[in-house]
Amino acid sequence: MPNWKPVTPTSSSSARTGDLLTRLLAVPARRGRVTHVEHVPARHAGEARWPDWAPDLLVARLGLQGVEGLWEHQLHAAELVKRGQNVIIATGTASGKSLAYVVPAVAEIFSGGTVLYLTPTKALAADQLRSLRRLRLTQVRAATYDGDTPPEERRWVRQNANYVLTNPDMLHRSILPRHASWSSFWRRLRLVVVDECHGYRGVFGSHVAQILRRLRRVSAKYGASPVFLLASATASDPAAAGMRLTGLEMAEVTTDASPRGSTTFALWEPPLTDLRGESGAPVRRTATAEAADLLADLVIEDVRTLAFVRSRRAAEAVALSARHTLEEVEAVLDADPPYGEEDHPWESPMRDEPGEAAATAEAEATEAEAEAAAAEAAEAASVPAASRRRARLADRVAAYRAGYLADDRRVLEKALRSGELTGLATTNALELGVDVSGLDAVLIAGWPGTRASLWQQAGRAGRDGQDALAILIARDDPLDTYIVHHPEAVFGRPVEAIVLDPDNPYVLAPHLCAAAAEIPLGEQDLEIFGPSARDALGDLVDQGLLRRRPAGWFWTSRDNAADLADIRGSGGAPVQVVEASTGRLLGTVDEPSSHTMVHPGAVYLHQSEAFVVDALDLDAGVALVTAAEPDYATFARDVTDIRVIESLRSSDLGPGTLHFGSVEVTRQVVSYLKRRTQTGEVLGEEPLDLPPRTLCTRAVWWTLPDPALAGLRGEGHPANPGAPADPGAAERTADAGTRAAGPPTDAGMRSATRSADAGSAPGHAVDLGGAAHAAEHAAIGLLPLFATCDRWDIGGVSTELHPDTGLLTVFVYDGHDGGAGFAERGYARASEWLTATREAIASCECDRGCPSCIQSPKCGNGNEPLDKAGAIRLLDVLLSP
Repeated sequence: MPNWKPVTPTSSSSARTGDLLTRLLAVPARRGRVTHVEHVPARHAGEARWPDWAPDLLVARLGLQGVEGLWEHQLHAAELVKRGQNVIIATGTASGKSLAYVVPAVAEIFSGGTVLYLTPTKALAADQLRSLRRLRLTQVRAATYDGDTPPEERRWVRQNANYVLTNPDMLHRSILPRHASWSSFWRRLRLVVVDECHGYRGVFGSHVAQILRRLRRVSAKYGASPVFLLASATASDPAAAGMRLTGLEMAEVTTDASPRGSTTFALWEPPLTDLRGESGAPVRRTATAEAADLLADLVIEDVRTLAFVRSRRAAEAVALSARHTLEEVEAVLDADPPYGEEDHPWESPMRDEPGEAAATAEAEATEAEAEAAAAEAAEAASVPAASRRRARLADRVAAYRAGYLADDRRVLEKALRSGELTGLATTNALELGVDVSGLDAVLIAGWPGTRASLWQQAGRAGRDGQDALAILIARDDPLDTYIVHHPEAVFGRPVEAIVLDPDNPYVLAPHLCAAAAEIPLGEQDLEIFGPSARDALGDLVDQGLLRRRPAGWFWTSRDNAADLADIRGSGGAPVQVVEASTGRLLGTVDEPSSHTMVHPGAVYLHQSEAFVVDALDLDAGVALVTAAEPDYATFARDVTDIRVIESLRSSDLGPGTLHFGSVEVTRQVVSYLKRRTQTGEVLGEEPLDLPPRTLCTRAVWWTLPDPALAGLRGEGHPANPGAPADPGAAERTADAGTRAAGPPTDAGMRSATRSADAGSAPGHAVDLGGAAHAAEHAAIGLLPLFATCDRWDIGGVSTELHPDTGLLTVFVYDGHDGGAGFAERGYARASEWLTATREAIASCECDRGCPSCIQSPKCGNGNEPLDKAGAIRLLDVLLSP
């Protein structure tokens, strides 16, 4: 584990970033929102030197850029590659992993070889291409080959490029199927670089693993046996992850010898508001509203900031809100002279929640000025020219996300690098190693799914060895609330292992077809594709997709075999979002996401412009939208049915039984909520009529027999009469990542052991259906802490009596065909996972349940029934010895 993430004493904080946090907290109402501050110390550089075999011209060109040699981890990885050994380098953000592969890559090209570079995103490939071209090495003919490459350039790349930068999608759909047109490139292929490989997890990672096996096979056809160099953020057991990804033995380099500035890392919890949600539950201020306020404040201070959010819609919402705030600030500033020696950006009053007294705001602003005064002199040297500060503040904020057209993305990337933009709200599209040097701060609105992603995002600030500020802002859900009150779950802990399953039959089968279409499969190929390949080939022959002949297995269809594998798991062609009045193409969303993002009535945001969806035509793949200015956002809700196909594993869990196995899940979006953007207030719910979607996947589930539940039923609550607690069906929710675990308001960190069983004395009857439903919501919310998954990768179902088990049953399932390994991790760590779930519910300050503990915004049953106290008692029974 890198040495820049331990729990450390506060004395290690840098003065600048610590002071910046203090100034953000100058408003008294904000001070209780920080539940923990971690000070990550600076790290000094080790010795830098060049390997003896590094080309002199490359050393000279890098020297002109200020690079004096390779740090020890870069040198070690490069030496392993030079010796022909596959290696994975897994070190922190901004540790210079790119030099570890650029030096051996250029050396191979100088000796007549070719290099293939793979990255998950086009933005990172474009960024790497810029870096290579800055070296001005005429022998290196580098080019990107992706969806943005014009057709006329592609022929040149195939015939002339010796350093090709592409992505798994293009490799899968174009380069491998048309390998013959790349024959010269394949014959000389010496090195394959797989960058940011920690992003290849779950179903997507499993697809990439099979694509890399196909790549090895095509290379061998042309007599090449390239070395693989994998670059990753910190990961648990990287060598094992690299072997799963490539199928090859892998050395690992994990000791980081690069210098780094200190980081001040704050955990931030938005306050509860006076508003009430479903069933009268308290509503917490949204993380996006809080992030927008902080982003605006940092832009005013000219602090270059990235705000990471969890969705495309949130990126647009944060940018839009920050721009509106800055426009209001500008209106005030326009009435006064421009900033001078005695007038500074921070003198504009900071925003707080709507409805607070003006007198309080005025007092807070005055206090903010006083606390900021001491730091102004120290930072004067770094303050940009007055002419830049007088530029329109609102124009210095934008949104960046997937789905933008290529030209729009390039413009934003250039503006961020140049400093034209000071604040950018982004999805994880900018989490990876795109060079945006000079950032000072990172806001992370919502737990990003894994500790690896958290540190990757936080590491985007301070990339020039500067000190940095990072703030994790909790969303109103169980996992986020648990984390901001349990800093030990993040700091001082190793990052997660990379979870993927290349043997998933839904992944393996289509890639065997694609491989057979590229080159007929023989017995010798089975070892490359793993132990499940033979059985999968038999099934494909039975289905008529492949033909078995004495020489092997052949693809005989005229169709494109690569079309069988949807490697991003999107499940179909993208849906185009079109402005109805002009025909302008605004962007695209994948087909499954269209059910939740562009359903009729949905609010769709594009570059800070709001639109309302008029119609969604799934057959045509088009959503028509109209420009509007709604003061609300929309949230789709869906229902789920589940059928047990097979229990593959089972074990005792208290008086109950824990299972892992195969299930069939049917999900349908049935309605959407309208919530006021700034406050989260529920304005209403509208029905939808969209088709159901079915998948066969893997799940973890637990059951409890009737005798174990006897103590929970109490007098007047009869034994299960044969119907679920929710009349008409088992509890049906597809709450991929719902909610659970809530803390206090601005009073600081809550007690970790608030009375859990208030109002649920042992003699009291428990609504078993509501208790199971509440436990399911919370368990979904907490699983991402124990399995390397995003909360939207999983879903759940609960019922007092499931027809396949005959018992009270709670399911949590992988949201991908064939499974993704997440439910299996939940099965392996069930005791820890469910104990944390119980603690999260018990610790919440609400009385009957809220979005911070057991309510889910996606629950198709309207969060009914839910029994918070009953869920605690139910989990106590399950976890009893």
